[in-house]
Amino acid sequence: MQKLDILAFGAHPDDVELGCAGAILAAVAEGKKVGIIDLTKGELGTRGTVEIRLKEAQAASKVLGLVVRENLGMADGFFKNDQEHQLAIVECIRRFQPSIVLCNAPEDRHPDHGRAASLVADACFLSGLSKIETTNNGVPQKAWRPANVFHYIQSRNLTPSFVVDISAHMDKKMESILAHSSQFFDPNSTEPNTFISGNSFLEFVKGRAKELGQQIGVDYAEGFISNKIIGVKSFDGIIQNKT
Repeated sequence: MQKLDILAFGAHPDDVELGCAGAILAAVAEGKKVGIIDLTKGELGTRGTVEIRLKEAQAASKVLGLVVRENLGMADGFFKNDQEHQLAIVECIRRFQPSIVLCNAPEDRHPDHGRAASLVADACFLSGLSKIETTNNGVPQKAWRPANVFHYIQSRNLTPSFVVDISAHMDKKMESILAHSSQFFDPNSTEPNTFISGNSFLEFVKGRAKELGQQIGVDYAEGFISNKIIGVKSFDGIIQNKT
């Protein structure tokens, strides 16, 4: 077992990079240990292959400075929020014992995103129940519940519970996204165009971060949704918006 500070889940291999790579980079810069679990291999994606996408995910992991990245191999487009899939995630949570879990938006353009959000959030709760038994390599695992579960914002313009300043990490965020080169803008690609393959989509990603940053008086930010009220120990850590 290698304990992580933050464990991020994504329905597809590029979800985490698009949604919260900046916050991950900021956490890694602070010395925190971060990992990613991709639920599927993105095998239904119009562009690229499973083999290519796995290599791209590993390349993105190096950019992000991750401790670990795994793929659960769930069925792209068809995984369910049921006992089998919940237990697979419970095993991951108990193995890495993260304080914070990041996961997909609660509702979004792609139906996998909202379903993944519910699946991971439910598994985080169940992971804290000692009567649910799981093992890792035959060794019984102890119950573990993350202190917080936060949903990163994706395509839909959802209202965040809080935003994270990623101004110092925006360029690296984009580098991590472009590591998934089969999926995004490439003027030389002969593959079919998709919702995310045009250059305008990358401009949208930057524009969303710029818009959220403007709300708190910084250059770029990422938004997160919490299903519970977030407390602070003091006012000192709150960004002072001068706008």
